[in-house]
Amino acid sequence: MRDYLFPSEIDRLIEAAKKSPRHGVRNSLMVLLAYRHGLRISELVDLRLSDFDLQASRMNCRRLKGSLQNVHPVEGDEQRLIKRWLRIRPNRSSDYLFVSERGTPITRQAAWRIFREAGEKAKLPVKVHPHMLKHSCGYALADKGYDTRLIQEYLGHKNIQNTVRYTQTNAKRFEGLWR
Repeated sequence: MRDYLFPSEIDRLIEAAKKSPRHGVRNSLMVLLAYRHGLRISELVDLRLSDFDLQASRMNCRRLKGSLQNVHPVEGDEQRLIKRWLRIRPNRSSDYLFVSERGTPITRQAAWRIFREAGEKAKLPVKVHPHMLKHSCGYALADKGYDTRLIQEYLGHKNIQNTVRYTQTNAKRFEGLWR
């Protein structure tokens, strides 16, 4: 069973998360940020408002499990969704980006449920779990032809062996070998 989603499946997952009756903005933002920034579930739920500089369109990715911290650009669609979420989220005094209805930081377990349910609503052919989005990010970047070292740094991997796996499905890396 594959442990990543194709970009078209990511789009379907985001759309399904959007359709959550009460929390569509939050849930789709969670999926989008986890995918675009290759975040682990613990890194996602631990995001703080202080990690973002929306004026400069930057996000501080505080990595866990011995990974390397870095700063990522925040794209326009992400920025718009973040601002939309900030206008409607409960407990506006919390520094946590993702909060529950009660205004408390969202738990890893709740995030797992959100991802699983969105995958079911999207009728994806695989059981979705949050770590798939980190892998999906790595494979998508490799398929776009980005350098393995760049992907390593982007995902915060200390060891290149954790990144090399993403290049294995990229046939583009062999193009031009016989010219």
